[in-house]
Amino acid sequence: MKLLRHGPAGAEKPGIRLDDGTIRDLSGLVPDIAGAVLSDEGLAAIRAVDLSALPVVPADTRLGPCVGGTGKFICIGLNYADHAAESGMAVPPEPVIFMKATSAICGPYDPIIIPRGSEKTDWEVELAVIIGTRAKYVSEADALAHVAGFAITNDVSERAFQTERAGQWTKGKSCDNFGQIGPWLVTRDEVADPQNLPMWLKVNGQTMQDGSTRTMVYGVAHLVSYLSQFMTLHPGDVISTGTPPGVGMGQKPPRYLKVGDVVELGIEGLGQQRQTVIAD
Repeated sequence: MKLLRHGPAGAEKPGIRLDDGTIRDLSGLVPDIAGAVLSDEGLAAIRAVDLSALPVVPADTRLGPCVGGTGKFICIGLNYADHAAESGMAVPPEPVIFMKATSAICGPYDPIIIPRGSEKTDWEVELAVIIGTRAKYVSEADALAHVAGFAITNDVSERAFQTERAGQWTKGKSCDNFGQIGPWLVTRDEVADPQNLPMWLKVNGQTMQDGSTRTMVYGVAHLVSYLSQFMTLHPGDVISTGTPPGVGMGQKPPRYLKVGDVVELGIEGLGQQRQTVIAD
């Protein structure tokens, strides 16, 4: 299934995209794409309904982030060996973990907002893992059973805030609209192999990133298990799993986003995003 959330920011309703491309409203069936709805039992209850009988959502309706109730937005740094190389950093011996503020989360077509004082706002196409059931001290063999599904995220980053100023990476990752998620959550059963998904990103029509989840250093199952050793993962938590090479910081010379730029990105089977860059 392709689950989504539609409507004005902060007042999104649950929905589903059917195979014919229509979007149907789920608000008469579930309160949100969140919490217990993300469990295997919750997803099975949606599948059991005649979805074609649900109300149609107009095609021009805004899509919000595809999951609600996100308590943690966890990101993995330097998780593609070729991206680590372009960043001038070594492949880490364990996953590099940092957090992105949940206030950065927005919809897949919402604008990228360049924050005040920024000169190095950058792009990163990433595979997002959406947790479906509570995970604590889980084994790698059992890890995927705790995943509701997958989505695209743009881990927008301000490189000067991230690496040139004192402190941790979080402040360069957490500005408003630095976390587009969607357009939909594709349930686990529809993704045959999360470690074999081509992914790409374009700026103003020019391909900047062209990679695959095949080149992840630490795969999805490992990451879910690893994180669960340090913190309990809850339904709706998002893990953004890293980016392939081609970010603006790695260009020669470096290239960063400016007002008016258009960013498009996608992952095979998970849809596409499109954002226009504006100033705060």
